[in-house]
Amino acid sequence: MVDSLDAQLLAAHDGDDRFALIRLYTQAADITNDVDAACFFLTYAYVFALEVGAAEAATLHARLKAHGREE
Repeated sequence: MVDSLDAQLLAAHDGDDRFALIRLYTQAADITNDVDAACFFLTYAYVFALEVGAAEAATLHARLKAHGREE
């Protein structure tokens, strides 16, 4: 993962900024070439989206389903 993205994720966790965490974990999933890693990041983004009721939850769920990681 890119160092700046890693630093942004750590800062978002420190600040409990769940909307930033959704965006950053989704970004991490988008830039990796490893499906397992992408699904790992998407899972975190999805969980945070569910916790805050973010609209992105539906899209994240669909992406996980497309990779056989959800229902």
